[in-house]
Amino acid sequence: MANNIDREKTRKNKTENIQTRTTFHTRLETAKTLADIFEVVKTAVWESRRKSRGGLMLGLANLGNNPQGFFGAFYPVGSNVIVMNKIPLERIKETRPEIYKPYIFHILLHEYLHTLGYLDESGVRKMVLEISIDVFGDEHLATGIAKDTAHYFNNLVYPGASWQPDDMRMELVPGFDRGSTSYIG
Repeated sequence: MANNIDREKTRKNKTENIQTRTTFHTRLETAKTLADIFEVVKTAVWESRRKSRGGLMLGLANLGNNPQGFFGAFYPVGSNVIVMNKIPLERIKETRPEIYKPYIFHILLHEYLHTLGYLDESGVRKMVLEISIDVFGDEHLATGIAKDTAHYFNNLVYPGASWQPDDMRMELVPGFDRGSTSYIG
């Protein structure tokens, strides 16, 4: 009798995992904007960690290049803004459109976890991988990026070149954190 109950519970968990992953796959694939992808990120963190934060803004800026890698984004601790490097974002969209949304998911998930108070880089990288596996499964591009970022983005680094942009002006993405916006009617 106990084995039947355990098997039924295992079957139910597998079915729920497949349904959850299908939902997240669909939501990411049909997302049209950075704000849409951020909503997927927030839901993934809520489902996985039961944590959330509202009132965030996204800024896009040219953050330059470093021969050891590029900055995808950063979160100034204590602020309410995530700053994303727009140059790799534009380059990925042009050269590898199939990884554009998974890349954005990965970057925003990483920085969103920082906004929740997780500041240890290696710990955040581990959480990003765990959450990606939870919501997308092992074979999704977002999970692949979380496993080995360098494998996907080695063409974004200009070897031997280090430069800072002349203009580091940041543009804010309108309507970014929709879930925390309240309306007066």
